[in-house]
Amino acid sequence: MKTNIYHTHSCGELRISDVGKDVVLSGWIGSIRKLGGIIFCTLRDNYGITQVLVNDEHLIDGLCKESVVRVSGIVAERSSKNKNMETGDIEVVAKEITLLGKCNPVLPFEINDAPNTKEELRFKYRYLDLRNPETHKVLKVRSDLLNYVRNKFHANEFVEVQTPILASSSPEGARDFIVPTYFNKGEFYALPQAPQQFKQLLMVSGYEKYFQIAPCFRNEAARADRTPGEFYQIDFEMSFATQEDVFEVCEDVVSGIYENFTKFDVSKAPFVRIPYKEAIEKYCSDKPDLRNPLLVYDVTEIFANTEFNAFKGKTIKAIKAKCEDKGRRFYDDLSKYIVSLEGKGVAWLKFDGNEFTGSIAKFVTDEERKALIKKLNLQAGESIFMVADTKTMAIKLASFLRNKLGEELDLIDKNKVIFCWIVDFPFYEINEETGKLDFSHNPFSMPQGGMDALLNKNPLDIVAFQYDLVCNGYEMLSGGVRNHDQDVMVKAFDLVGYDKSVVENKFSALFNAFSYGAPPHAGGAIGFDRMLMQIMGYDLIREVIAFPLNKNGRDNLMNTPNKIDDEVLRDLGLQLIKKD
Repeated sequence: MKTNIYHTHSCGELRISDVGKDVVLSGWIGSIRKLGGIIFCTLRDNYGITQVLVNDEHLIDGLCKESVVRVSGIVAERSSKNKNMETGDIEVVAKEITLLGKCNPVLPFEINDAPNTKEELRFKYRYLDLRNPETHKVLKVRSDLLNYVRNKFHANEFVEVQTPILASSSPEGARDFIVPTYFNKGEFYALPQAPQQFKQLLMVSGYEKYFQIAPCFRNEAARADRTPGEFYQIDFEMSFATQEDVFEVCEDVVSGIYENFTKFDVSKAPFVRIPYKEAIEKYCSDKPDLRNPLLVYDVTEIFANTEFNAFKGKTIKAIKAKCEDKGRRFYDDLSKYIVSLEGKGVAWLKFDGNEFTGSIAKFVTDEERKALIKKLNLQAGESIFMVADTKTMAIKLASFLRNKLGEELDLIDKNKVIFCWIVDFPFYEINEETGKLDFSHNPFSMPQGGMDALLNKNPLDIVAFQYDLVCNGYEMLSGGVRNHDQDVMVKAFDLVGYDKSVVENKFSALFNAFSYGAPPHAGGAIGFDRMLMQIMGYDLIREVIAFPLNKNGRDNLMNTPNKIDDEVLRDLGLQLIKKD
């Protein structure tokens, strides 16, 4: 480290070989311990912690924890070494301590106990929260990961391009953040949900390989793995590329990230590929955790003639699992869990090799019993867990039940990272709210079969060159082979009720660009924050963001969102209308 008036060394670099050296350190006082006539302090900076021995009590008069100080002294060997500290063999005997930044003696919370402090308080004082060594490490790893990604793409001749933050609103699924302007009153920008149109325009511009670490904005509710508002993705696109080309690039990047930044047992490329339809059939999810060996079976036909009212007219999904040592409470708790998700509960059966016992055993006919044993290849000691509901709800609940059983039965190896590609997504689906045809994933993807498929196939049978990369139950990437043909684009939107004028208006730049020689292109976007969350072992994505919004979309530190003065609203030509 370069010497200056504040330090000759960092708090994390001194070792036994430095004993006898005169040094200057600067940092925050982490702790103060008074033992008789001597005082021990810890001094913390960006690089680590060093113990400071203070023989003259006057040197520390008026100082408290988290004060910023400069310590001049001599390195000495510690009589009582600390193997848990990198600098645990030495200490600095203070000759002079200079106060650089005073601290309020009453802290909102103890820095060392920050992870156990309520999130609202931590985020309000995020600058203190980030001083905790474990939390502090997050942004350092984030920086290293960003650097790795950039170097990886640059090495593969990708050009880094920053696309606009002020963009136009587009019907991509989530709600937009809307931005008014003084210069064009009554008209609005939108913050981009993704750089989708811009990166396709770059392909039309002849930049064969593009990438950026792109900020994306979606005005939607938070989840554990999704932050409200702003997030970042590793966005990339390639011209004259197929799905296979995208997979090769992505597998190289992602494998390298996990091998360099984790100690997990990572699945090797090429990653397994699972068609969307198969994923829904086997796992009732398009982002299955393949560490979990449990499968889902559709047993609706087996109970087609049932007299059991809870099963009549319902889609029924079943999961088998070995749980001989589990008592009645285990089964009841699973049922309560499904009820908490707006399900009707879990019907369950235990199999002893011949007969069933359990919550619905008396309702199962001999014919149904035999069919279940055959379809599930049921073995003695295994139990069957079933959910019955509408088709959509049964699939959703079965996915949750599979994940819950995997956790409760300790079937998931936490040291493994298993990737898989979900491919062949349906291009269209029926919108449950409107009952009309709608895009199921990304309207900019190329339908497999092109125009012929759009003209001659049942829309619900058309699959897209659309793919997701899934890792341990999380969607890590979404992408596709893009539609680069005007006529195909118009027909694709026409099937969901948007005529040519709507396409020309909503996607005017992209639509017009395709008339000037557009190359075939494909790409994807990796969820950067979500990936970092998993790499660092956090359950909440907010923990890996420097200054996050809370679960309600508020910034406790800056106290936003907040009110805008009436004068500003008038200048923008806006009026607030109270919504009932």
